[in-house]
Amino acid sequence: MTAFAGNLSVAPGVLRGVGHDAAEDDLVDRARGGDAAAYGEIVRRYQQIAFRTAYAIGGDAAEAEDAAQEAFLKAYAAMPRFRRGAPLRPWLLTIVANEARNRRRAAGRREHLALRAARAEPAFAAPAPEGGLDGPLVTALGRLDPAHREIVVLRHLLDLPEADCAAVLGCRKGTVKSRLSRAMTRLRAELEAADA
Repeated sequence: MTAFAGNLSVAPGVLRGVGHDAAEDDLVDRARGGDAAAYGEIVRRYQQIAFRTAYAIGGDAAEAEDAAQEAFLKAYAAMPRFRRGAPLRPWLLTIVANEARNRRRAAGRREHLALRAARAEPAFAAPAPEGGLDGPLVTALGRLDPAHREIVVLRHLLDLPEADCAAVLGCRKGTVKSRLSRAMTRLRAELEAADA
């Protein structure tokens, strides 16, 4: 599954580099003080992973862009309350995930009426215009319930560490492991059914 992570281009150092980043601490301190240019640099660093996280949760590229933008605005407003020395990426991605979930729920309510009328299921499409995932894996991911799709995409396609997945999903690392195990079992079943 992690072989597909290579198809998802992310800015260098965004997914890796768990160590302490003094330059980022400086940006955060300046952004906490209201420096819009410093916050703009933070947005630049995290916009791709924020979009992909929102897309993993919402499944719609336009909604993911809106969710990521709205999350960046909310994070900017919350910067003065950001705990100095805390890791920025999990905090920011948690805001993105919450915004994407709220939008998915709102869209789900609207879609429910349309689905009842049309009796159609929403499709899951790959977000990567630069040649991302396609074929049976995307189809199988689309058949997973949103919670299972979220954890598979966050952990294996975006290659987020379990701790970051836990922060984004608002749960414990042990819960990430158990959800991921159930999701992978379900994904394997979907892929096997497609091969049959």
